Amino acid sequence: MEDPDVLLKACVNGARRPSEHPALPVTPAALAEDVAAVVRAGADAVHLHVKDDSGLDTLAPAPTAQALEAVRAHTPGVAIGLTTGAWASSDAGARAAAIASWTVLPDFASVNWHETGAEDVASVLLERGVGVEAGLWDEAAVDAWLASPLRDRCARVLLELPDGLDEQQARNQANRMIDQLGDGGGSASTLLHGEGTSAWPLLAHAHRRGLQARIGLEDVLHLPDGRPAPDNAALVTAAVQLTEADRPRSPIVC
Repeated sequence: MEDPDVLLKACVNGARRPSEHPALPVTPAALAEDVAAVVRAGADAVHLHVKDDSGLDTLAPAPTAQALEAVRAHTPGVAIGLTTGAWASSDAGARAAAIASWTVLPDFASVNWHETGAEDVASVLLERGVGVEAGLWDEAAVDAWLASPLRDRCARVLLELPDGLDEQQARNQANRMIDQLGDGGGSASTLLHGEGTSAWPLLAHAHRRGLQARIGLEDVLHLPDGRPAPDNAALVTAAVQLTEADRPRSPIVC
């Protein structure tokens, strides 16, 4: 599952609430400014969560359109991914219906394969021409995705490891999941990332393995040296410095 190109995605806000970081982008205007900054810092693509007026994740069509239009007006050509996580709506049917009602579409969207109704959500995205990233959080999710009839239609696999792992634990679990995928991913590329304690070790490990990576305030609030990150652009800048290599980097394609 090694990828010949190095791609860095910025995950700019996640399911975090505005109170968790002063620079967390929430409004369409803030997202537009933040995406422009991370692209200037070296991000090839972005993953964002659309928020409602209270700062919670939403899949509703109006705020989704507003966020996507604001970002694209500010940074034309940037590839934008959205979440379809169950925390935005616990009912899979409601999530699928919301996606079917989107009036402006992202370039790709992540679907967590351990969530009930994941294949229904992914099917709606594929029917609408939106690239699907399969979020695989553990070995059971890898098995479920490998057995899915939609596997060959997914653009990317996201191996997502949790906070609380030390560097060795993170590498070991990542290697097990990479080995488990084997050649079963077909044409889908692989992006490896962690959260909290595992974020920076896995960014470096993804680089060593020739896999795609991501960084941003969704995944981690501190820089590699432990200092608080002032914003997403600082995180992307640090990631670029850590992973610079002779291998060319290419824009994301879904």
